[in-house]
Amino acid sequence: MVAVTEKIKSLRQQINDHNYRYYVLDDPVISDGEYDQLFRELEQLEELHPELIVPESPTQRIGAEPLEAFGTVTHRLPMMSLANAMSDDELSAFDERLKKAIDNMADIEYVSEPKLDGLAVELIYENGTFVNGSTRGDGTSGEDITANLKTINAIPLALRHDKRSIPTLLEVRGEVFIRKSDFTSLNNHREKSGEPPFANPRNAAAGSLRQLDPKITATRSLSIYCYQAGSIIGTKFNTHWEFLQSLQDWGLPVNPEVQIAAGIKQAIAYHQQLETRRNDLPYEIDGSVIKVNSLSLQNTVGVRSRTPRWAIAGKFKAQQATTVINDIISSVGRTGAVTPVAKLEAVEVGGVTVTNATLHNQDEIDRKDIRIGDTVVVERSGDVIPKVIKVISAKRPARTKPYHLPASCPVCGHELHRPEDEVVYRCHNHACPAQIKGHLQHFVSKNAMDIDGVGEKLIEQLVDQDLIHTVNDLFHLDQATLAGLERMGEKSASNALASITSAKATTFARFVFALGIRHVGEHTAKIIEQAFQGDFEKFRYASFDELENIDEIGPIVAESIIRFWQDGANKKIVEACFEMGITFQEHPEMLPQTLAGKTFVFTGSLEIYTRKAAQELVESRGARTSSSVSKNTDHVVAGAGAGSKLAKAKEMGISVLTEQEFENLLKEQEL
Repeated sequence: MVAVTEKIKSLRQQINDHNYRYYVLDDPVISDGEYDQLFRELEQLEELHPELIVPESPTQRIGAEPLEAFGTVTHRLPMMSLANAMSDDELSAFDERLKKAIDNMADIEYVSEPKLDGLAVELIYENGTFVNGSTRGDGTSGEDITANLKTINAIPLALRHDKRSIPTLLEVRGEVFIRKSDFTSLNNHREKSGEPPFANPRNAAAGSLRQLDPKITATRSLSIYCYQAGSIIGTKFNTHWEFLQSLQDWGLPVNPEVQIAAGIKQAIAYHQQLETRRNDLPYEIDGSVIKVNSLSLQNTVGVRSRTPRWAIAGKFKAQQATTVINDIISSVGRTGAVTPVAKLEAVEVGGVTVTNATLHNQDEIDRKDIRIGDTVVVERSGDVIPKVIKVISAKRPARTKPYHLPASCPVCGHELHRPEDEVVYRCHNHACPAQIKGHLQHFVSKNAMDIDGVGEKLIEQLVDQDLIHTVNDLFHLDQATLAGLERMGEKSASNALASITSAKATTFARFVFALGIRHVGEHTAKIIEQAFQGDFEKFRYASFDELENIDEIGPIVAESIIRFWQDGANKKIVEACFEMGITFQEHPEMLPQTLAGKTFVFTGSLEIYTRKAAQELVESRGARTSSSVSKNTDHVVAGAGAGSKLAKAKEMGISVLTEQEFENLLKEQEL
C-alpha cells in the first residue's frame, strides 16, 4: 500500500509540474498524448484506491455536482473597474495628473499589459490550497463559481512552494477567457449539435463560467491570466512587478506580454505596438492596461469610489468601417441552418481586408432593413466573422427592395423549413452536400453507430473526393478505395472496414439516434424503442398523435419525426441502410414499467452489477438515470467509495440504497 501511495503522489506531482510548464512557463516537455497517459494512470489508481483521493488531486477538477443556483461571495477588497483613455493624449493626461498628485514631475515607472476581453474573477488560496473562486459581480460581491474554476487546468489547486514561500492568504484577480482557436472549435461543435453559436469569445467564456453543471464548463477549454492582488497575509511586496513574478513562482499564469515601462512615453509606445498586433494574438484584447509599479505610490495616490487613480485602461480604436453590400447569398451549415451572408465591397477593418459579413438570420435582416446596394457599417473582432452593425439609410440607392431568404436550399434545392419557435431556416435534406460531413460524423459517433476508425479527417477526404454522398454510402466502401486515401494504408483501411461491417449489427435506439432526426437525442431514441417494441416499421409510419402520446415526447419532437419521414430523400437513405445489411438485436420483451417517473443516480464501485448494467435495468423498467444528484432524484444507489453524491443525497434527504437494497427493490418490481 505504501508503494501505491507513493506512486499516486508521484503522478500528481508530475501532472502538476507539466501543467506549470505548459500554462505558466509556456515550455512543455512532453506531448499531449504522454500527458494523457499520466492522467489516465492516476485516474485508474485512484479508482482502485478511492480512500487516497484528495481534493487537490488533478483528477478532482470536475468532481462537483450541478448546482441549483450560485451562492454569493463578498470580496474582502472591492474589485474595482478601470477608467478608460480613448487616445494617446488621454493617457498622457493620466500621467500628468499622477505627477501633480505626488508633486513630482520625474518619470513614473509603469507596468503595461494587454486588456483581455473576458470575465474578471477572484481566486482565494488559504495556506496554498485553492478554496474559493468568484466573479467580479458588482465589485463588492460576486457569484461563487469555485467548482467551475476548478475545471480550468491553468488554475493550480495547490500553489507551488519550491521557489517562494506561500502566504497564509492569497487573493488574486484574473481574467478568464477563451482562445480564438478554441472559440472556433466550440462554435463548430455547437452548430453540429444544432445549438446556436456564441456571438463572441467573451460571451463564450462568461456563459461557460456560469454553467450550473461544472462538467459542461470542463468541455469549454477556458484559460486565465492573473494580474492583480486582493488581500494578502503572510507576504509583502514593494512593486506590482514583484507580485506578478511571485504569481508565476506559485504556479499561477501571468500574461507573457506584460512589460515594465520607464515612463508614459514607453507605456504609450507599448499601447500602440499592441494595437498593431491585436489580431495576431491568440486571444481577444480591446486595449492595454497601465498601472503604477510602486505599491507605496499606489497607496499614496489612492482610489476613487469605484476606480483606482493609479491605473487606467487605454482603449483601442473600434474595428469598424463603412462599405457597400454588393450581394446577399445564403450559406448552408453542417446542421442545415441557412445563414444569409453579405458580399461586401472589399474594405480594410482592423488591418484585415473584409469581403463578407454575416447577417445572422431573416429576422435580423428585417430588423435592420438590410438591402443589396446599401452602405453599411461593418465591425470585425479578431477571427470572428465580421457583422453589419447598421445601415446608413441616407446613402441608400433608389428602388432597392427588401431582401428575403430563398424558399429552397441554395445547395440542393430542397424546401427550407422554419420551426415556429426558431429564427433559423433549415434544409432537412440529409443528402444535402453542405450537410453530409456533419451527418456522417454524427452517424459514426460512439453513442450512435460507433464506427471506430472513421474519424473527421477520413470523412472530409471521402466527401471532398466525391466518394460519399449520404450516410448509407459508408457501407459501399471497399479496401482499395480506403487504402488509397491519404494517411490510411492497408492496415488502417482493413480496420475501418471491419468496424463498418460490425456496426451493421446494432440496436433500434442507436440507429434512430444515428439518423440525426432533429430533437431526437440518445434518451429519446431509447424511449421510442421501448414504445414501439423495437418494431421499426411501426415507428416509421406512426402518426403525430401516436408519437405525441408517448411519455416524454411532446409536439415539437413528434412534428420533427413526422417531417423527417415525409422527406423522400430520408426514406431512401434509411431503406438503403437496411439493404446494405443493417440489423437490430432482438428486442427483449418489454418489462412492466414499474419504475416509470423515477430517477436513479449510481455512485461508488458496484460489485453485483456493472454501472452500465444497473442503469439498463432501471431504464428497462421505465426509470431515468442521471449522473448528478438533484431535487428530482428519487434514489441514490451507493457502492464502495461513494463520495460527494452520497453526502449530497443524505443532506437533501433523498433515498440512499446499498447495492443489495437496490437488488431487493428490483426483485420486488418483478412480483
